Amino acid sequence: MTTEAVSKAGAASRIDPVGVVAVLVASAAWGTSGIFVKFVTTEGEVSALALAFWRDITAFTVLVSALAILRPAWLRVPRAKLHWLVAMGASLGTFHVFWNLAVMLNGAAVATVQQAGMPAIVTVVAWLLWGEKLTWQKVVAILLTFAGTVLVSGLDVLGEAELSLEGLLIGLAMPIMYAAWTLFAKKARGDHNPMTTMTYAFGIAALVLLPMQFFTEQPFPVSDKTLMWFVAFIGISTVPSFPTYTWGLGRLPASVASILVMSEIAFVALYSMVLLDERLSGSQMLGAILVIVGVLILSWKGRARKNESEAAPVHST
Repeated sequence: MTTEAVSKAGAASRIDPVGVVAVLVASAAWGTSGIFVKFVTTEGEVSALALAFWRDITAFTVLVSALAILRPAWLRVPRAKLHWLVAMGASLGTFHVFWNLAVMLNGAAVATVQQAGMPAIVTVVAWLLWGEKLTWQKVVAILLTFAGTVLVSGLDVLGEAELSLEGLLIGLAMPIMYAAWTLFAKKARGDHNPMTTMTYAFGIAALVLLPMQFFTEQPFPVSDKTLMWFVAFIGISTVPSFPTYTWGLGRLPASVASILVMSEIAFVALYSMVLLDERLSGSQMLGAILVIVGVLILSWKGRARKNESEAAPVHST
């Protein structure tokens, strides 16, 4: 193996700290979405399904307009990326549908736990298809983040949940579609601009959701009561966060990014205390800590890999 090949292999196996920060920043922004959705849907009486559509179409409009004015060259997409973008956008829109249905049928707490199966799916698929290493650190991080999600969601709420067959099937499909759009985003992103990637992904997602709007009451979420919350939903939880996550995804293994993004659960717990003045029980606090520990394990793994790479002698053949 040549020195250049060894260097590339070592770089691919490391966890880029800048990518980690990007995913955590996106997770922090996503953690606010529950607050904004709560105010928009309660004060404006907007269905979750309609809100998902208007979220995607508004994000697409904002991004495509900004790029057309500021960076029109970024709107060009290589043909080799088109099928990945279509797959990413379709799975993103489908995920939004399943997420909304899961919340409506199973409740937010149960839906949150169900979606937490996503990192395990991404990790296994990335291992089988792309050869990403399946390490004990990843397995432990997945277990910790899942357990933390269960605890933060509330054991009492989960214990009282009664899942119908329909709710169970939707709950199973949701993390699969969450994993699908993450995996497709990894391929669509490559070394391409993340703003371009998410612009087209939002547009395709909106097209997927469009037919369902004919069966949804009160499709438009903006009114005198909800305008501020909807603007915050788009300006904080959507337009900046998705490209930031996609950018970080381009610098990290898909399995690592999918585990790191579960830190959103810890941010939600923090926002609930600070912004909504909600008291967390001891088990919920423990759950948030477990999620944080899972993230730290991956960071420790990255430092260990880097040290090993720097210490290992390089031979040329």
